[in-house]
Amino acid sequence: MIAVDWGTSSFRAYRLNAAGVVLDTRSSPRGILTVADGGFAAVLREEVGAWLEAERLMLLSGMIGSRQGWHEAPYVPCPAGEPEIRAALVRLDFDWPGEVWLASGLSCRAHDVPDVMRGEEVQILGALDVLDDEDGLVCLPGTHSKWVRVRGRRIVGFETHMTGEAFAVFRQHSILGRLMPPSGQEADPEDAAFAAGLARARTAGGLLHHLFGARSLGLMGDLPAAALPAYLSGLLIGHELAATAAIAGPVHLIGSEALTRRYARALELSGRAAKPLAPDLAAAGLHLLSQGL
Repeated sequence: MIAVDWGTSSFRAYRLNAAGVVLDTRSSPRGILTVADGGFAAVLREEVGAWLEAERLMLLSGMIGSRQGWHEAPYVPCPAGEPEIRAALVRLDFDWPGEVWLASGLSCRAHDVPDVMRGEEVQILGALDVLDDEDGLVCLPGTHSKWVRVRGRRIVGFETHMTGEAFAVFRQHSILGRLMPPSGQEADPEDAAFAAGLARARTAGGLLHHLFGARSLGLMGDLPAAALPAYLSGLLIGHELAATAAIAGPVHLIGSEALTRRYARALELSGRAAKPLAPDLAAAGLHLLSQGL
């Protein structure tokens, strides 16, 4: 089968055998925002065309199922697990002898405010067999970090924190970024400035007040310009961790090596246990969903 994780900024595809072992991979920056209206089928064929003759089943997940993607798939309400997510798969029209299915995202509500995810739920399915037990807390750091509660192999709820996007906005489009060096010239985000930002997040004053400190520390020379991005990162991640502190248990991390390393350090400095998992479990999750199709 072919498993495709198609997000906002990237495209990743895997060719799997019947046991779910990865035989080949494809990766490109052709996320959904780079594809013109009506062009998704053509891009898919260009990316995985070499596999189409030998395979007869393809599953897609991620933002390709969003309103900006190929076809808007409905959200499955939590709690939901493998059976509910499989039942909501959407068949796509693709000129190919095989079948193409699109995974829906998930939704939940807290304080009468909806929260949604697309793609992360498939990675959670791929992680079920490697979690320590049937109950767990999983964090998927990124542009929109997800904190997911799993119970009895079902996703029972989650919350989203726009930490990565906030960092990018403050770094690139606010007065906070005026004192910071160009990307690639900052200090190692694992240095003391990152820890200082984490520590500041644990003090009184609130995020809006703390954010201005990222500027004033630079203005007064307390932190060199190269250290300010790491401080800002620590500050934002620190507030994210503070907001999720009431969710008990070790935190399983799924994401890129750099991000999971940063979150693991932040969690450990905050006195919480971190357990990084494989960086990309979408292929395993999509293989699980393919069973029975």
